[in-house]
Amino acid sequence: MGTISVVTGGNGFVGAKLAEALLRRGDSVRVLDIGEKSRVEGVDYRRVDIREPEAVLSAIEGAEVIFHTASAVHTKQSLRDEIFAINLGGTRHLLDAAEKLGVPRFVYVSSASVVYEGRDIESGDESLPYSSLSQAPYADSKIEAERLVLERNSQACLTIAIRPHLIFGPGDSRFLPSILAKADSGILRFAIGDGSSLSDYTYIDNLIDALLLADEKLKGEAIAAGKAYFITNGEPMAFWEFVSRVLERLGYPQILFRIPFPVAYGLAALKEWFEVLRGREASADDGFTRFAIKYMCTHHYFSIERAKEELGYTPRVSLDEGIERTCAAIESARSEK
Repeated sequence: MGTISVVTGGNGFVGAKLAEALLRRGDSVRVLDIGEKSRVEGVDYRRVDIREPEAVLSAIEGAEVIFHTASAVHTKQSLRDEIFAINLGGTRHLLDAAEKLGVPRFVYVSSASVVYEGRDIESGDESLPYSSLSQAPYADSKIEAERLVLERNSQACLTIAIRPHLIFGPGDSRFLPSILAKADSGILRFAIGDGSSLSDYTYIDNLIDALLLADEKLKGEAIAAGKAYFITNGEPMAFWEFVSRVLERLGYPQILFRIPFPVAYGLAALKEWFEVLRGREASADDGFTRFAIKYMCTHHYFSIERAKEELGYTPRVSLDEGIERTCAAIESARSEK
């Protein structure tokens, strides 16, 4: 029997892809999620809510590594307690259980948003401090969870945090589907801002490579233990250029108009306040939030030199190839319907 690897959030985009990669590596894979059944065949599926410490403790017994991909993404200024209970509380339960049961390695999927303060970041590296501003419950909770993961690094349980940015690829259920849903409805006819702000992207296969490398490095000399690493394609591109390429490849009409940042930000703020007044704070995050608007209209791209030097990370799939693979998969899925 190979390494017993636990993947939290194993029904999600990243978790499912990671579980498949671990099976190919020869691991015995245990998936934790809240769904009725696993999306991946050949795994030991456990229906577990990571907010429940006893359930977590039972589910990870015998594990040699935990890959913690589970999180709740919510960029509205609402549901703070729920988001923190999952993203921070769940992480704490996993770390507590790992220490109690002697799980030697803990690989955490963090987010590049932990250093974002609403201002430009150009070639930012891991020396950047955590954001001192409250941006949204998701970003705030990821900061506290990553901080906890790295603080709990020890000889008994080595920890590492991987910080991807805008993950995309076949099987994505959030980023591009949200954009295409707007295109399908006919409302994606305008861009926000002047279109000059550059962003980083992370193709899913590249992220999976980085997670496997992180685990391998913890097994060896552990130079990476207790550290965070930015993981992207290393090919910054303007956000709306990325979107336009996808739309063009899939045959959608191109974006015709631009809305200035102050106007879009003000509209997003009004929308969020109206939702609070109408008692709709818990409604789905549709991407039109103050946090998302600022993200679209500032530079945020990162250096991956530390990951290259210390993890041996090299993006295998270029941005152009990633866009093509993703669009081809979308077309294939549509043709099957």
